[in-house]
Amino acid sequence: MQTAPKLQIETACVEDDRTGLSIETLKRAFLDNLFYIQGKFPRLATQHDYYMALAYTVRDRLLQRWISTAATYTEQSSRTIAYLSAEFLMGPQLGNNLINLDIYDKVEQAVQELGLSLDKLLEQEEEPGLGNGGLGRLAACYLDSMATKEIPSLGYGIRYEFGIFKQGLQNGWQVEFTDKWLRLGNPWEIARPDWAVEVKLGGTTEAYLDASGRYRVRWVPRQLVKGVPYDTPILGYQTNTCNTLRLWSAQAPESFDFEAFNSGDYLGAVQAKISSENLSKVLYPNDNVSQGKQLRLAQQIFFVSCSLQDMIRILLRQGLPLSEFSQKFTVQLNDTHPAIAVAELMRLLIDEHGILWRQAWDLTRQTFAYTNHTLMPEALECWPIQMFGQMLPRHLEIIYEINHRFLDEVRAKFPGESDRLRRMSLIDESGERFVRMANLACVGSYAINGVAALHTELLQTDVLRDFYELYPEKFNNKTNGVTPRRFMALSNPRLAHLLNNTIGDSWVQHLDQLKRLEQHVEDADFRRDWWEIKQANKRDLAAYIQTHNGVTVNPDSLFDIQVKRIHEYKRQHLDVLHIIALYQRLKANPDLEITPRTFLFGGKAAPGYVMAKLIIKLITSVADVVNNDPVIGDRLKVVFLKNFNVKLAQHIYPAADLSEQISMAGKEASGTGNMKFAMNGALTIGTLDGANVEIREEVGPENFFLFGLTAAEVKALKAEGYNPWDYYQNSAELKAVIDSLKAGDFSHGNSDLFMPLIDSLLSWDNYLLLADYQSYADCQEQVSQTYRDRDRWTRMSILNAARMGKFSSDRSITQYAEEIWKTPPVKIELTDNARLSRNITQDVQLQ
Repeated sequence: MQTAPKLQIETACVEDDRTGLSIETLKRAFLDNLFYIQGKFPRLATQHDYYMALAYTVRDRLLQRWISTAATYTEQSSRTIAYLSAEFLMGPQLGNNLINLDIYDKVEQAVQELGLSLDKLLEQEEEPGLGNGGLGRLAACYLDSMATKEIPSLGYGIRYEFGIFKQGLQNGWQVEFTDKWLRLGNPWEIARPDWAVEVKLGGTTEAYLDASGRYRVRWVPRQLVKGVPYDTPILGYQTNTCNTLRLWSAQAPESFDFEAFNSGDYLGAVQAKISSENLSKVLYPNDNVSQGKQLRLAQQIFFVSCSLQDMIRILLRQGLPLSEFSQKFTVQLNDTHPAIAVAELMRLLIDEHGILWRQAWDLTRQTFAYTNHTLMPEALECWPIQMFGQMLPRHLEIIYEINHRFLDEVRAKFPGESDRLRRMSLIDESGERFVRMANLACVGSYAINGVAALHTELLQTDVLRDFYELYPEKFNNKTNGVTPRRFMALSNPRLAHLLNNTIGDSWVQHLDQLKRLEQHVEDADFRRDWWEIKQANKRDLAAYIQTHNGVTVNPDSLFDIQVKRIHEYKRQHLDVLHIIALYQRLKANPDLEITPRTFLFGGKAAPGYVMAKLIIKLITSVADVVNNDPVIGDRLKVVFLKNFNVKLAQHIYPAADLSEQISMAGKEASGTGNMKFAMNGALTIGTLDGANVEIREEVGPENFFLFGLTAAEVKALKAEGYNPWDYYQNSAELKAVIDSLKAGDFSHGNSDLFMPLIDSLLSWDNYLLLADYQSYADCQEQVSQTYRDRDRWTRMSILNAARMGKFSSDRSITQYAEEIWKTPPVKIELTDNARLSRNITQDVQLQ
């Protein structure tokens, strides 16, 4: 039976209940929120009620900073970064806000004195799954760092009612369940219905002459959708700056048709509501079908139009003319999903506000900066012309006009190069006609950046080479980073405590301070403490695995971990081939001495991606055989951790010994999981792909397990004619591994189950698993030998963490602000009630 918390608290108080940070004030505020917000008393309250009461208590402390920040930006008309992203994978907010407010320990003591456990309350928070992986998590890290670095910013995205699916496993196969993250309410957001805007979809356009005889175009839409903003405060670390994440929810302008209802058409009475709300219903519909593509395009124009209209509202509210739009706002496009913003801003300026084309185009090109996140051609979004024109007829006209003028610019610079014109056109004319969104983003932006040195180089020499040759001044690199607040201070408190005692706590804001750990590498006591912290974290994860997977793993084994989105190019199945090889070695020689390993996998496959789902089935099938073989014991264990998300990641990164970053060179734009692992002392086995290149440069080649072909070697091998069959025939171990899959050794004798995967490897092997296999296996043997030398491994682990300063998102954001956005930090002073009263009086008088 649940025990009610103790209600005895001291009555002496000098602090405001909404803003005070003492333990007694926090306790009193917590109980007030339990009574007056949740409407519960302890005998009836659930753990979730206590979580909500604590969340509102913390939010009150954010609100003073949030309002002070908004007031300062308004008074100063501060230049603001508008960060447009289709994904924001924020993770749980309570723990992160406690860290940034610097009250984690106080709150832990306060709830403990009330008879509660902070750990249990933290576990109550539903994680908003508003992202698919690295892209959305990067956006969240950047919001954290913009607030920490005091950069005025607004994050803009979609308030998906259902986030990315919750992943389950049935008979080893991934199954998807609805992510009902809002079912119990969201204490962190505030609805702003008074700032709602309307978005047009479909219909036709009409040309006309205005009163002054100017040619104009009127869009007559088929459908109107209302976008309602929901705001979440984003607090910086130990600063008063509290920026905003503004997410748009789709609603119908009229949610109920009385005429249809009265005529007996009960479904038709709410049809408009259903149709409109679909736009923000779910993250990334399956776009393998036409309806999914249409919905995805509609989602993109919905949140982009809402956001740009909101920026114009803010501009005009601050008394600034539209001609200063690009001075007030710089809009960062987080990948190609928001690229339609280029055409939408042109439409708003020309059609809605009567600005001439040339001035509108100058403003547009001075406003947008474009971050490209992919080297995969299929991820550079293209929309069929017919579908695009039916949904966005006015935008298609504008894109045609932009393209006409742009191609004239290309002809002037590169006369007679018809192939270049064809490649650079905003319209793909090679077959079915498409609108090329990446090309639109390049043409309409003043800056274009990649997210790792190698990625940017490949953009300039391959994927966006034509645009680099036309606009070399636009291109630059901004290597990704991650926030040490969430992924070290919050996720790994044991390590954070050791760091604070050893080098002070400034590393949380200045990650390059970790460099000072190098002077402690030869300290045997420090190495012992470091090792013991890792082992304690591994025991915690082992307990989680026992509870959630029913598998007993050995914390003294090497924890070899690969957690990320499941995709063929990320090559989770290369890892599995090696596991099978180890298993076969032990079966052939049960007395073989090997380094015990626990192989951990996690990640979601897109619902329509059949091969990725088969890879998950491969992992779980191998796990079933290996984990239940008495000959193997605890020398090898394989576990798939289902429903990988930020909350689970916070348990995984601190416990990792080895981080698997094994994508084929030239495919991963950057990666950020590699950084999170290394910050927590994991060593990396990886290719020279994405940010691996820079991580290896920073930590030193001797502290990185490198294998595989380089991007240049991959290109050369494919050019000369890669034949995976040769590698299969020439490696007895590799052949035995694949033959065992063919024979059904890991599928209860079903020789057909994994044939699609085997056929892809032996017939074309797009991502060169077989070419890289032997190098990978040899490198893994080096890993095993190194792990047996505990002192050597610990030294390498310490140096990996110590040299990760470059990979803080604070460094990334500082570079964006100084080199692209040209946005200075703005200091925030807290606003008291007296000042607020004066502001209210002044505003009422103005109205």
